[in-house]
Amino acid sequence: MKGKLLLIGFGPGSFEHITHRARQAIEESDVIIGYNTYVDLIRPLLTGQEIVRTGMTEEVSRAVEAVKQAELGKKVAVISSGDAGVYGMAGLVYEVLIEKGWTAAEGVEVETIPGISAINSCASLLGAPVMHDACTISLSDHLTPWSTIIGRVEAAARADFVIALYNPRSGRRTRQIVETQRMLLRYRSPQTPVGLVKSAYRERQEVVLTTLAEMLEHEIGMLTTVIIGNSATFVYDGLMITPRGYQRKYTLHSAEQSLKPHERLRKEAEPWALEQDEGQPAGWGEAWPTGRGEMQPAGKGAAHLMGCGDAYRIRQGEAQLLEGDDTHSAERSATRPASTSPLELAEEALFKLVYSRGQPAPNLLAAEALAPAGRPVADASGRPAWTPPMQAGAQELIFEVAVSPGVANKKMSPAQLLTLAQIAGEQGELEYTPHHYMILRVPTGDPSGVTERLVAEGFRVQAVGDVVTVKACDFCNGEKTEAIPYAEELHRKLAGAKMPKELHIAVNGCGMACYRASHEDIGIIYRKGKFDLFLGAKTTGSNAHTAQRVAEGIEPERIVETIESIVRQYRERGHPNERFFKFFKRVKNVEGFEHKEVPVAVADAAVCGD
Repeated sequence: MKGKLLLIGFGPGSFEHITHRARQAIEESDVIIGYNTYVDLIRPLLTGQEIVRTGMTEEVSRAVEAVKQAELGKKVAVISSGDAGVYGMAGLVYEVLIEKGWTAAEGVEVETIPGISAINSCASLLGAPVMHDACTISLSDHLTPWSTIIGRVEAAARADFVIALYNPRSGRRTRQIVETQRMLLRYRSPQTPVGLVKSAYRERQEVVLTTLAEMLEHEIGMLTTVIIGNSATFVYDGLMITPRGYQRKYTLHSAEQSLKPHERLRKEAEPWALEQDEGQPAGWGEAWPTGRGEMQPAGKGAAHLMGCGDAYRIRQGEAQLLEGDDTHSAERSATRPASTSPLELAEEALFKLVYSRGQPAPNLLAAEALAPAGRPVADASGRPAWTPPMQAGAQELIFEVAVSPGVANKKMSPAQLLTLAQIAGEQGELEYTPHHYMILRVPTGDPSGVTERLVAEGFRVQAVGDVVTVKACDFCNGEKTEAIPYAEELHRKLAGAKMPKELHIAVNGCGMACYRASHEDIGIIYRKGKFDLFLGAKTTGSNAHTAQRVAEGIEPERIVETIESIVRQYRERGHPNERFFKFFKRVKNVEGFEHKEVPVAVADAAVCGD
């Protein structure tokens, strides 16, 4: 039986703004998967469904778990506030499906259920600030380089968009909103209206109307959406309004209009429109904003793009880039072939701004203006053969890997240390961990080459993150060797395997257990020729405890397959971000080993009073 994924946007959080279809989808689901806060917001709608809830930054785990549950034949609701397709979970779920080779015809069914995004809910509380062209920009640089984000802010500011800022500031990200304000003030008046809306349509809703110059004097956090007006936005009676432009052609204070309906679409009534008139687009003689709060005469036939500082002249069918400021000289006037349309001119002017960031050129005429001399701009099929190099701000790839001298071996040679230093170089870093390995992080486009070099130097390498880590004592510097082959085999079969949460397996080579294997998720202690097994330690918190001893005297030939089976069950049945001790407590039985409640320790007051 095929399962189904329901990607649900439930709006700002109030029940009045959850769509009927979203309610239906939640009610018909077998499993609800979402961020902790979102699960709490819709809890009154739940009717006994299985709940998988995780914290912030665990979006990938939620998406992977949702796909896994749907592939088991369940109806799975993946919930997002606002709209699931606007900074929500919809795109990520599709990415996970695509990685698995999913197709709509043969894979699980997917339905995306739209909701009210923050730009809409917050705008409704402010008045009508998004009546004209607008854009959304997230200021979170966890997934997108900051140079890319601030470039988008500048582009939106130049183009006079109303801008809605999502994720404007968090406890650690404080500079981004400051830099954004500084950039916007280069193109907008300090008195530009700004609306700050926190927790729209929730219990702690707050709405503040301020200006671009004073916006940082108010509280702005992750629950705040910032809406910044354009050059026409104004404030009236506590409301933020952005005109659509009706006042240009309509008399708003009178029912009698100066222009009749059939006259309103004539060229003389809209000189700004992109229409050809005697070989020139109408309105090219109009004034255009320069991006500095001024109006710049465009000049007859000048190919000028809203203060971008770049212009093109078309002469004898050839595109030529002209660098400079926002002024226009006779040299920049265009003698345009009759075959060149205004749309083509606009594409050519946009080319440098958009396509020099690494995208294929849609217009080979413009591509020739930027391609290196002698470099073909198209292949035999007509597709672009040259793409301009990525500019500053392209995302750098960081390769991260765990490195150790071995499972039982704890000693690195000077040559190995030198190799690590050489690979890390000036840009990389090495982090020592309490699990007897180093984490190497290095910017590189050749991770396999780095791995091959490490292995050739005698290192063990494995993935880091939510994976299996196998560690062991040094077996008394190799004097007690009986358990080493089993530790090596466990490392070979399990180390680096993807898990719901990081999973630590520790091996002690004798009953002294000086390596404290019983303090890990899975502890194995070799004693009197057999193995004792410990499961589910909790290493931190006021109720920290050692693992439970669930078995004694496991025969050596059974220990590896037993651990493999335990790990497999955790991988298949564990919830995203669920630590092993929580999983063991929830499922009660793993591979026949029963969970027992750990007594809660009560600390008596010390004699000294501390």
